[in-house]
Amino acid sequence: QVQLVESGGGLVQAGGSLSLSCAASGSVAGISVMGWYRQAPGKQRDLVARITSGDFRNYADSVKGRFSISRDDAKNTVYLQMNSLKPADTAVYYCYVGRIRFGLSTDYWGQGTQVTVSS
Repeated sequence: QVQLVESGGGLVQAGGSLSLSCAASGSVAGISVMGWYRQAPGKQRDLVARITSGDFRNYADSVKGRFSISRDDAKNTVYLQMNSLKPADTAVYYCYVGRIRFGLSTDYWGQGTQVTVSS
């Protein structure tokens, strides 16, 4: 099992910045992709950004140029730097980790952290 602990959410005014982090622990061998999803009230959970073990990154169109994802494999931690925040970015942000072990792919999710952007 992999446990994920997120931190860094909160309340910020539009145009401000927040940084999220997510630390993985437990059976972390084989972690390949790490990323962030978000879910606003009444909406589905959507990808925000992801980063592979080969350092390939992709972003949702709505956050390109404003958000930046990075990872520190020595700490098994993924980060999301969010700049120029908009009220539309308000959501619960979930950390995600994909692990491949013995040929099996397993996804793990954090508990979620609230990000609220006021106008």
